[in-house]
Amino acid sequence: MQQQRLFASDNCSGVHPLILEAISKVNHGHVISYGDDTITEQLNKKFQELFGKDAFFYPLYSGTGANVSALQACLRSFEAVVCTDVAHIHVDECGAPEKFLQSKVLIVPERDGKLKIDNVKPLLHAKGFEHHVQPKVISITQSTEYGTVYSIDEIKAICDFAHHNDMYVHMDGARIANAAASLSAPLKSFTTDCGIDILSFGGTKNGMMIGEGVLVLNPDLGSNFKYIRKQAMQLSSKMRFLSAQFLAYFENDLYLKLARNANAMAKYLAEKLESINDIKITKKVEVNAVFAIIPDEIALKMLKKGFFYKWNESIHEYRLMCSWDTTKDDIDNLLSDL
Repeated sequence: MQQQRLFASDNCSGVHPLILEAISKVNHGHVISYGDDTITEQLNKKFQELFGKDAFFYPLYSGTGANVSALQACLRSFEAVVCTDVAHIHVDECGAPEKFLQSKVLIVPERDGKLKIDNVKPLLHAKGFEHHVQPKVISITQSTEYGTVYSIDEIKAICDFAHHNDMYVHMDGARIANAAASLSAPLKSFTTDCGIDILSFGGTKNGMMIGEGVLVLNPDLGSNFKYIRKQAMQLSSKMRFLSAQFLAYFENDLYLKLARNANAMAKYLAEKLESINDIKITKKVEVNAVFAIIPDEIALKMLKKGFFYKWNESIHEYRLMCSWDTTKDDIDNLLSDL
């Protein structure tokens, strides 16, 4: 029997068997809690191998928790974070950054999901003026909310601009593995080497069970982060179960293999959709997201086979997400009635 596959989100997918196996392997005996275990120590060494010797990784529970905690390390209450008007921290975190940081979120228009330096420049007039909130952090998402990917040169330019203006750069890396697979580039090349200061690193959307965390790349931001994590209610007592997942995730480049499949399936889905009259792909397909204008009568037939979201009701634009375990058969089944 064909298993139903949902195209609403890569969060709908299950956990990769090797991740489950890693959890089971560390489920023996007693281990020191709150991250003072050898597994978490091994994990941090792995992150330093991937991102550089100054990197330090803090496992957390959720993506929202990672974003808010990372920004808290950078901001004071009279300072602001700048992001696009489609950024997750602005649209999809229920006001958590404002509530817990007591800092303002300043939004700028995007182009295909990407933040443009020219749109940030007008905000800098507030620098040093006591009546205005002070822009302090630029936050970008890699890959973006529209499934596009910043190039290495684009990220470096943003970091150079920010640092020249006494600002930090935060990267929301909920789908960073998909970006790495799309760029065919090492993780370090578009993070540490470009000047990213702090990074929310996600794995849940790519085969992990609970896999999020904050990677501090700028040592100046790390001195108090352990207290920030605790206050944010993101400190896991049995941290070895989080750390073991990440170790399995990186072993033999599993994270890349899973992301490559998700990306490839999105391209296949886009090609199949484009062959159907009256369907138009609206965004460049660079990772595992497909945005398409689909007439409602066609969308209703597809929704019977696998749920996905209407993204922009005014133009009948839908978002379909592929996952690490999506297959061509899943896609063919979704479109079989058309």
